[in-house]
Amino acid sequence: MANVTVHSTLLLGNGSVVDLSSTLAEAAFGELKTSTTYAVAATSLGTFADGQVITQVLVPPTAPNGIAAAYVNRRGSIACILPVSVDGQVREMGGTLGFRLQAGDTLQVMPLAATSRVFTYAVKTSQGTSAIFQGTPSGAGNTDLTHILTSQGLGASLQGQTISMHVATSIDGSKLSSGGVLHLNDRALPIGGCAAINPQAQQPTWSSQGTAPVALNHVARVTTNA
Repeated sequence: MANVTVHSTLLLGNGSVVDLSSTLAEAAFGELKTSTTYAVAATSLGTFADGQVITQVLVPPTAPNGIAAAYVNRRGSIACILPVSVDGQVREMGGTLGFRLQAGDTLQVMPLAATSRVFTYAVKTSQGTSAIFQGTPSGAGNTDLTHILTSQGLGASLQGQTISMHVATSIDGSKLSSGGVLHLNDRALPIGGCAAINPQAQQPTWSSQGTAPVALNHVARVTTNA
């Protein structure tokens, strides 16, 4: 996998603009830090802007082959999920975020490789939880997605909560028999789902359609034909 430049620009509540730029390895999460073009040193976002509120995402995290996901890591958990895009395809700047940073917060980003088949499913719940699930299909069959930090499935991660917004990305296109990700209940029946967007072709957008409550033993499943 190659190393690529990842970039983002954020507007803070005090009116200042933070430019972030780092060279990160593809197909793995890495920390996006402040750009040395406008800062003395490459610094973690939380350290640079401790106590400040991210009011606008002026430029979502972008990379040459797109971004699987981007989130603020706070003490080992997903505190906030940011919108992402691919270089040259930023249609929506990202809008209002309203997230207050703390010292120690880091912005974690996963740039995609050109042939990376990783499927990413990011969700926000009505209870205020943010979670990111991933899996990598390797042929025909089912792939059950797991949380990127805990490796637990959908039900174990979000039991008792209700998904209110979600977004799914994959480059698999016609290989996706399911068309995206299906939310299956404890009887393996679909009760929700989200169509997958190719993150190398366009900017992923969040949706409230196809969301559902989550219970134990629920699964986020992707089905591929190759």
